[in-house]
Amino acid sequence: MSPRIKLYLRLAAVVVTITSIFMFAPWRAAVIYLSPLPDSIQPQVDVATKHGLDGIVVYVDQAGKEPRFFTAGWKNRAEKIPADPKALFKLASINKLYLATSVAKLVHSGQLSLEGTVAEYFPAYADKIEYADRITLRMLVQHRSGIPNFTDHPDFPWDDPELSIPELMELVYSQEARFEPGTDYAYSNTNYFLISQLIDSTVGYNHLQYIREEILNPLGLTRTFGSQSEIELDELTSGYYVGYEPDIKTNNFNSMLATADDVGTFLRALNTGTLLNPDEQEIYSSIYEYGHTGLLPGYSSIARYHTGIDTVVVQFVNTSGGNTWPTTEIIYSRILKILRKQANKPS
Repeated sequence: MSPRIKLYLRLAAVVVTITSIFMFAPWRAAVIYLSPLPDSIQPQVDVATKHGLDGIVVYVDQAGKEPRFFTAGWKNRAEKIPADPKALFKLASINKLYLATSVAKLVHSGQLSLEGTVAEYFPAYADKIEYADRITLRMLVQHRSGIPNFTDHPDFPWDDPELSIPELMELVYSQEARFEPGTDYAYSNTNYFLISQLIDSTVGYNHLQYIREEILNPLGLTRTFGSQSEIELDELTSGYYVGYEPDIKTNNFNSMLATADDVGTFLRALNTGTLLNPDEQEIYSSIYEYGHTGLLPGYSSIARYHTGIDTVVVQFVNTSGGNTWPTTEIIYSRILKILRKQANKPS
């Protein structure tokens, strides 16, 4: 490919990116994207609070260096408590990494099969979930089951989300399958709700205890918790939703909670092969991804390992709603650009 064509393609990519920013993201996100890139991370983190995010914690773990924290804004806006790098945060869908890891371990031990079906593992659901006899555990893990997402149901009570298992499953039963099993992809929290139940029934105790015994304890992680009932509430970062003034951290979505460094330590171990043995790692690689985002009312997060620079970056933001998500994504992407620029800088 000629240099001229390469230059044209790069310029075209930039045009597409900028057009997407202006068409689909708020003007604030566009301003951040187009602004000069700082030389260091803290100025970029400071920008977040000037563009609608109440508080932000960023954890950076580069190989060969001590992990670093960067913060801006508030842990508690009303009480003017600054963002705390060691405060707890609701992980939302990041917990799917822990559940997928658990599945890999249980499949390796022979306690579960990736080809076992929903009908086999959940006889009580066999006549209530469409295609239950064709949906495998592998499909659940990979969001290829077609089972409807219970949080998409119009009756899901976002303001009071503590549903019993029967109440939650009724939201699933009342919806048709999204597609036939294995024919498409659709993200569904129901998949992982079923996986958590399956782990419970397989090991004979709560999946959160299994995660602690098999994942957290071996890594020495003491600041990761299964639910809000396990912590003092003032340890938890406040959560805010655009257009709604009160702190909503007391809304209990049964989310796992952790500090940024606990998530970062887990993520590095998962990605670099120090958590799972080689056979377990092979199973995990065949079923799920190695990083994740999380979104709940009041909380948004991104946790990923970046192979090229051997770096884990975890970003916690305690604001959601409105058009805040594009801002969080752009802040994260610019932090990566700074890290890559620093990594490529001649010593």
